[in-house]
Amino acid sequence: MKKIEMADLRSQYQKIKHEIDANIQEVIDSSIFLKGGKVTEFQRDLEQYLGVRNVIPVANGTDALTVSLMALGLQADDEVITSAFSFIATAEAIVLLGLKPVFADVDADTFNISINAVSQAITPRTKAIIPVHLYGQNSEMEELLSLAKRHNISVIEDACQSIGAVYSFSDGRKLQSGCMGDMGCMSFFPSKNLGCYGDGGAIFTNNDELAARVRSIANHGSIRQYYHDRIGVNSRLDAIQAAILQVKLKYLDTYITARRQVADFYNNAFAGNEHIILPARLENSTHVFNQFTIKLQNVNRENFRQKLLEQGIPTMIYYPVPLHLQKAFQNSGYTAGDFPVSEKLSETVLSLPIHSEMDNEQLEYIAEKILNLQFF
Repeated sequence: MKKIEMADLRSQYQKIKHEIDANIQEVIDSSIFLKGGKVTEFQRDLEQYLGVRNVIPVANGTDALTVSLMALGLQADDEVITSAFSFIATAEAIVLLGLKPVFADVDADTFNISINAVSQAITPRTKAIIPVHLYGQNSEMEELLSLAKRHNISVIEDACQSIGAVYSFSDGRKLQSGCMGDMGCMSFFPSKNLGCYGDGGAIFTNNDELAARVRSIANHGSIRQYYHDRIGVNSRLDAIQAAILQVKLKYLDTYITARRQVADFYNNAFAGNEHIILPARLENSTHVFNQFTIKLQNVNRENFRQKLLEQGIPTMIYYPVPLHLQKAFQNSGYTAGDFPVSEKLSETVLSLPIHSEMDNEQLEYIAEKILNLQFF
C-alpha cells in the first residue's frame, strides 16, 4: 500500500507533470516572470471559472486579506468581526492595520461563524465582517449579507479553504465561494484544493472601483509606473506559480470530486459510531473538503492520534487553540469561556487524511484501523 499522506502533492504532480513542466518552460522562455504573461492568463481563466468580474493575483492569502482591508479605507480602531475558530491570518491582518478584531463564536455543527453571534457583536464602530468558510464549506452567506446590508457593513470572505464551493440563494442564484461579499480572499498554499508550488493568493470582487483600488495597493499604491496615489505594498503572484495554477485549475473540479468521494467513504464507514461526530453539510452550500474534520466524543484525542500514527495514519488538528486564547491576543480583553463552542471544538476536532490521490486500499485501511481502536 502507498504511504498515507495528509496531502500527496507528489502523486498529483506526476499525473500532470508534462503540462506543468511545459507551462513553466513557457515562462522561462518568455522571461516574463512578473505581471503579464501567465499571470494575466491565469487571472482571466480564474475569472471565467468563478464567474466574477475581477481577480487580482497577490503573493499569498494573508496579503489578500490585508490588501482587501486596506482597500476599504478603514480608520484606526474601527472594528472588524471575524471567527474565533480559525487560522490566525484573518485576525492577524486586522491587527496589523491598527484595526480592532472582534471575535464571534461559531456554529458547533458547521464550524463556520454564527450569524447570531455576529449580530450580537455589531457596534457603531463595526465596519467589516470577515466570515471564514472553514474546511471547504461556505458560511450562511444569505443571512450574513442581509445583516451586513442593514448595518452598512462591508463583507470580506475568507475563502482560502473553499474555492469551488457553490452557495445557493433563496432567489435561485448560485454563486461561487469568495464571490458573494464585497471582496473574497484566496490562498494558493500548496495543500489547498487549488495549490501552487510555493506561495500565492488572490482577491475576487465584482466591484470595479474596489478592484482598481486593490490593484493599486498591491502595486505600491501605483497604477502608472513611478506615480503613487496611495501607500501600498508589494504583493504579486509570480509567473511560474501562475503557470502551475493555470494547469491545475483545469483539474480543480476533478480534484473536488475525488475529495467528495473520500468524504462519502468516511461518512459511510463511520456512520453511527458513538465516538465520531461527522461533519455537517449545509443544504444551500456544496462542500469541497479542503479538510475532513470530525469531532471526537469521549475519546482521548492525543492517545487516539498516537495510535493512528503508529499504524501509519497521520492526522492534523485544525485548530488546537481558538484565536481569543492565543498568546498573541492576550491583551484583547477576551478570556476563557467567552466563546464556548470554539473552545470545545479546539479540544475535540481532528482532521483525517483527504486529498485527490487517495485510493480504496488506503481508505479501507484507515477505516479498519479506526474502527478497531479501543476508544478511551
